[in-house]
Amino acid sequence: MDFTLEFERPVSELENQIRELKQATHQNIDISHEIEALQAKVDRMLEDIYTKLSPWQRTQLSRHPSRPHAIDYIEKIVADFHEVHGDRRFSDDPSMIAGFGYIDGQKVAVIGIEKGRKTQEKIKRNFGMANPEGYRKAIRVMQMASQFSIPVVTFVDTPGAYPGIGAEERGQALAIAENLEEMFNIKAPIISIVIGEGGSGGALGIAVADKVFMMEYSVYSVISPESCASILWSDPKMAETAANSLQLSPNKALELKVIDGLIKEPAGGAHRYPDRAVAMVKDAILASLEGLKKDDLDVLMQKRFEKFRQMGNLTLTIDQSEG
Repeated sequence: MDFTLEFERPVSELENQIRELKQATHQNIDISHEIEALQAKVDRMLEDIYTKLSPWQRTQLSRHPSRPHAIDYIEKIVADFHEVHGDRRFSDDPSMIAGFGYIDGQKVAVIGIEKGRKTQEKIKRNFGMANPEGYRKAIRVMQMASQFSIPVVTFVDTPGAYPGIGAEERGQALAIAENLEEMFNIKAPIISIVIGEGGSGGALGIAVADKVFMMEYSVYSVISPESCASILWSDPKMAETAANSLQLSPNKALELKVIDGLIKEPAGGAHRYPDRAVAMVKDAILASLEGLKKDDLDVLMQKRFEKFRQMGNLTLTIDQSEG
């Protein structure tokens, strides 16, 4: 990995030592015990560090440049993927990938928000911030899937929808609102997975699903820590304080029933062992599809509506004394 977070440095230094030992040539000297001892120490440090992450550290981890992106999951999980382009109103949005393919022989519609990696790709993908045409393309694919009862799988990884003037002129808020409404009417199972950042309505615009999962080191919030800090303290540098106040963690989201499950990641995060992470996500998708297919579609849609209708009710306190 070319990028190391501050709290990962102790582990990274030991891993560098292990690599150097493996690459060095030692004639007639067995250093396997030294390597095993260092690896055991790395494993202990990973467990110690990653079980005590603060919400801000978790946020940083969800943005790790080496973390698998939507396009990585699609390429490794979805066979014979055919991408669909354009919203039939304005243009195509490269930040929103949408199309059809197969997961272990099961036909699926796949939608994912892609951030890009290298500079030119990030610019092309608009850093994972979708425009209105991206959300309209996504719902177009979902509605097509609905006509043939094809399950929908979405990968969420965005700091939020693009807030530019052009996006607002073309109806950003309306596009997201229409997605929220229309996804309740999709007559097919919907599975959504937050693989990195799940920021605000930009994430929810493709995450009204029968099963919503979060990766172990992902975040899912109504607002990014930087934006929250800018509003509350007029200082985006207070992002760490904001993240801790927002309690950004999958366990909290699960407790509040915002999500339906947590997908474990390999020790140290998905960016360390991307192939293992992809396999875990694929297993979760297949298991969920198997369960969702047992329900009648009308029952499935009703359950989807009721699930989202109940969100937030546990956090509301109504004073009955005032009449």
